Amino acid sequence: MSLDNRIPPPLVFLGTALLMYLGSPPADPLPGSLVLIPLLLLLALVNAVPAFFRFRVAGTTISPLQPESASSLVTAGPYGWTRNPMYLGLTSLLLAWAIYLGSAQGFAGPILFAIYITRFQILPEERALRAAFGQAYLDYCRQVPRWI
Repeated sequence: MSLDNRIPPPLVFLGTALLMYLGSPPADPLPGSLVLIPLLLLLALVNAVPAFFRFRVAGTTISPLQPESASSLVTAGPYGWTRNPMYLGLTSLLLAWAIYLGSAQGFAGPILFAIYITRFQILPEERALRAAFGQAYLDYCRQVPRWI
């Protein structure tokens, strides 16, 4: 059984955050953490929240488990600078969490999350969107990067 579009990304995010916590021994805050953490939280909010509302306004599915149900190709707002603003937001939150934990091991979390989400969520979504929207989606992919 393939893991493509099987586990909701918020659950993968929560599981990753928990594993980061359990696997990170207590450490002192990293230098610059008082600046970096708020910036990463802001990056997450600026990307994920408007992206969610763009889907709602377009009347298309927000379900990451059924990308073939997409009825609109959303390219405005944060989708104008990244094709995956919600996943970028979750990754930003994990990076902020890693900085907060202050442990080098914690930085494996955002990296592994990004790898997993790319392989089992984003690539299957891209296949579904290519099938649904054809050349319009290919043109969009040429103009906007997958992540940033």
